[in-house]
Amino acid sequence: MKFKVTLIILLVSFQFVTGQETSSSKFGKGILNIVGQDSTWSMKVGARMQFLALASWENNDGELMNGKTAFLVRRARLKFDGFALTPKLTYKLQLGFTNRDMAGTSIYTSNTPRFILDAFMMWNFYKNFELWFGQAKLPGNRDGIISSANLQFVDRSILSAEFNIDRDLGIQLRHYFNLTDTFVIREALAISQGEGRNITTGNAGGFQYTGRIELLPLGLFPNKGDYIGGSIYRPETPKIAIGATYDFNHDAVKTRSNQGVFMETDSGFYETNISTFFIDAMFKYKGFSFMGEYADRNASDPIAKDEEGVPTGQIVQVGKAINLQGGYLFKNNWEIGSRFSTVDLSNSTVGPTQVDEYTLGISKYIVGHKLKVQSDVTYIDTENINSRLAYRLQFEIHF
Repeated sequence: MKFKVTLIILLVSFQFVTGQETSSSKFGKGILNIVGQDSTWSMKVGARMQFLALASWENNDGELMNGKTAFLVRRARLKFDGFALTPKLTYKLQLGFTNRDMAGTSIYTSNTPRFILDAFMMWNFYKNFELWFGQAKLPGNRDGIISSANLQFVDRSILSAEFNIDRDLGIQLRHYFNLTDTFVIREALAISQGEGRNITTGNAGGFQYTGRIELLPLGLFPNKGDYIGGSIYRPETPKIAIGATYDFNHDAVKTRSNQGVFMETDSGFYETNISTFFIDAMFKYKGFSFMGEYADRNASDPIAKDEEGVPTGQIVQVGKAINLQGGYLFKNNWEIGSRFSTVDLSNSTVGPTQVDEYTLGISKYIVGHKLKVQSDVTYIDTENINSRLAYRLQFEIHF
């Protein structure tokens, strides 16, 4: 019976595809591009995988010990995008199939894996105005917005790990205009549910409000390079982008704004206002690139309490962080880069209060970010805990 069902699905799919105009693309530009016969819709199908090997050692009085190793399929995703009825109405769907992508199953996600990463539509309804609706990345810090497929290092910095506001369900309004012939300004506003992606139980707290502004005084980056790690496109003239984001989560019920764990009590949720501020910059010129970020998070009352005012043990993760990274891409497409990241959680009383990371990375871009090998070594200095040394090697392929 299962064989018959599978055969029927394959036959229907074949009939569907052959009834449309299809084309295959160059490597990295999608597996399949489909356009309706009447040109009223399109769909591009893509896929990508990341394979990660990592090892870490603890520094005990100058001696490396307690070595640990792991091998992971870090990411395995399918992507669909295109337009419907008009090129001014586009969409994006991205599904994740690794354990990390699907993790977080709870009653708030109907006890099901969180397959859906992105599911939203974009409507260019008037001139330079665009309305987004659905589940998408919020306009947060630059490192968090950059796709995990386009990172300069194996993974994002600890600034993003602690303070990223990632994805949520809601609406976004985006706009841009030219102040001069070269000076471009972008604005983004978002109103979202405030509890992260794939929530099915409704809004537990208040809404989340996010605003971002970006200044590009020297013009646009080639191929949207301000949101791509490394100087892959080697701009012939200097390019710089400066961005600032303010995020306010009213009556937030999770420990990291819309991320972290729910602050549950016997009678419901602990609620507190959480604000997060980001400022960042990206600079590129020929093979050189630099990115800097600053994050600051505060809460009205970070210590979660029950109805009687007794602490529950859950605490909002407030604090500050800085991330500085840069690199140089040689003409043979080898890149060497370095990164310094520091997180200060001294006002949070959650775990270590100060963490510093020093990273040195080497990457080989075979077909840009679509086919690459990346490796990095990181020294992690954590307050009141033995320091650690970590090494990572990752392969990426993106169809």
